[in-house]
Amino acid sequence: MIIPNYIKNTINTLEKAGFEAYIVGGCVRDLLMEKEPRDWDVTTKARPKEILNLFPDAKYENIFGTVIIPIKDENRKTEHEIEVTTFRSEQGYSDRRHPDEIVFEDDIEKDLSRRDFTVNAIAIRVQSPKSKVQSPLGDIIDLFGGEDDIKKKIIRAVGEPSDRFKEDALRMMRCIRLACQLEFDIEPKTERAIAKLAGAIKFITNERIREELIKILASKQTSRGVMLLHDTKLLQYILPELERGVGVAQDRHHVYTVFKHSILSLKHCPSEDWRVRFAALLHDVAKPQTKKIIKGIATFYNHELVGARMVERIMRRFKFSCRDTEKIVNLVKSHMFYYNVGEVTASSVRRLVTKVGEENLADLIHLRIGDRLGSGVPKAKPYKLRHLEYMLKRVREDPVSVKTLKINGDDLSDSGILRGPKMGAILDILLSEVIDNPDLNNKENLLKRTEELKTIDLDELLRQAKKKIYKKREEDDNRMKDEFWVK
Repeated sequence: MIIPNYIKNTINTLEKAGFEAYIVGGCVRDLLMEKEPRDWDVTTKARPKEILNLFPDAKYENIFGTVIIPIKDENRKTEHEIEVTTFRSEQGYSDRRHPDEIVFEDDIEKDLSRRDFTVNAIAIRVQSPKSKVQSPLGDIIDLFGGEDDIKKKIIRAVGEPSDRFKEDALRMMRCIRLACQLEFDIEPKTERAIAKLAGAIKFITNERIREELIKILASKQTSRGVMLLHDTKLLQYILPELERGVGVAQDRHHVYTVFKHSILSLKHCPSEDWRVRFAALLHDVAKPQTKKIIKGIATFYNHELVGARMVERIMRRFKFSCRDTEKIVNLVKSHMFYYNVGEVTASSVRRLVTKVGEENLADLIHLRIGDRLGSGVPKAKPYKLRHLEYMLKRVREDPVSVKTLKINGDDLSDSGILRGPKMGAILDILLSEVIDNPDLNNKENLLKRTEELKTIDLDELLRQAKKKIYKKREEDDNRMKDEFWVK
């Protein structure tokens, strides 16, 4: 991995002015893991005013010593922004969120000591000729064994875990999120500290919790993340509605409790969209409160409707966007849609499209796949869902239709043809000819051909056209059936 020139130039400017400067945090971790960093952070001995003197375009609008330096192209447009932060230590966290006092420091060691996890507490001095540990990237400053933890794939708090989590309770969620994103394990002492201090998450704003939750849902190990939230007792404060499914038994189609089924539905949901995954996790959230035993069988009538209302409240609590809220609520409300292969028609599928929204149909199928696999059923995609996908493509594309022609009824009316059987016949004949030769499908040619067809008997031409259209439809239908493995 190569450190970009604009980062090297920024550090070089600081170093030439006599200020130590390092790349630090997540970008160093990514470099050591041979991944491309998404963000670059620099820390330096220089104070904010000194940084501003060196970089006239920079902005400083906080109390944490973080200066934003824009990197501009030849047209003076901002291409990148670098966060350059003065070495600092922090003291006292009476609100479990913010330091009571920030002290600017002269040593990198003090700055690294305040950081959350060892894998994020590594710095590299790119420009310095002096070195304790040499690497192709520069001089590595690793005071807490972060490199070793990266090799062992461990997330471990810097110093005493309880102290780090008391400083900022959101770090408990961040620990789980990092473990899921990096596919690392959490060091046992660090995990025990989370379980011990889980209640402190109540001091964190719902907006900050929301952002970490989204990152967990979007991670490589999303179901593991939710289970870690549960095992460390955080979930009962974040999503108590989901926790109510623990131990709630189901009958007939389900072999797992409501909670375990929800986790497995999330695990098996094939979508990578965090919103679809969240809907898969919450789709049965109302089952505990709608459960009734009727004739010895557990029922959950209207749980999808009650669940949609519950999910809407959850989304509002965490201040999700209206767009995300609408999508997830819609998926939860619609997940019980009825579909019987023997009864379905193109019109009923169109009604489903209208009800759910075409943009949500693939997501709804992914939710149903997760739901089915999460029930302990071995087939990932049952025949019903494959058939539905086939029907959706069929009604969506309608590939053999006069709608595909480059002229329409209005054009024929302008040519003097009255709307009725004759117009329909001419359109069908034109379609049959375009099926044979797609190059004919241009307005000039079709209008010219229309003038010829106006003057001749259409009955025989129409019979041939319908035969050709029917054959083409049958071929396309069989192709789509083969694509989705349906009969």
